[in-house]
Amino acid sequence: MIDLILPCLDEALALPWIMKRLPAGVRAIVVDNGSADGSAEVAVALGARVISCEQRGYGAACHAGLLASDAELVGFCDCDGSVDPAVVPAFAELVSSGASDLVVGRRRPVSAGAWPLHARLANTGLSWWLRRTTGAQLHDIGPLRVARRVCLLGLGPIDRRSGYPLETVVLAARAGWKITECDIAYRPRAGRSKVTGTVSGTLRAVQDMSAVLAR
Repeated sequence: MIDLILPCLDEALALPWIMKRLPAGVRAIVVDNGSADGSAEVAVALGARVISCEQRGYGAACHAGLLASDAELVGFCDCDGSVDPAVVPAFAELVSSGASDLVVGRRRPVSAGAWPLHARLANTGLSWWLRRTTGAQLHDIGPLRVARRVCLLGLGPIDRRSGYPLETVVLAARAGWKITECDIAYRPRAGRSKVTGTVSGTLRAVQDMSAVLAR
């Protein structure tokens, strides 16, 4: 069994598609981060395990899900319908076989509007900085990541905002983990974007991630 942690803030429109695409052996943990659109109720009705995270922030929701999980392997996936969770078992196999300690998805947009230019440029710059700082040969701060739960907890990430995914990679690289990057199709999200779909949201994410790299 793999726990797929889905940080959720007003994603009622995306949840039905995500839950429908969950493959056998993957269990959804939806972490409601203060949704006002009934996301928690939708997720429960669709069979997901739902927990509440009162502390606002993507990283806070991710870490709450990690603490709530009891599976050997865990994944983190954006809950906006941009990534197909059907690829999770392939990521998990790389970890369970010992071929990798952390598998990160590299976004390959399926349409021009799936990944706004300002978000792509920001990701390119941060990825370059990550490679230069840690030596990890990654080209994306991916929206899908899979690793062993106990090992992730041992890294001790402290960021509770948008820097959480990057901090996980930085700590893993410094700990000598084998990190693998795999291409994933990246689709237009369902509903309104709170982060990378807006320039202001992207700037906040860049600030959070830059702080992680500067530490």
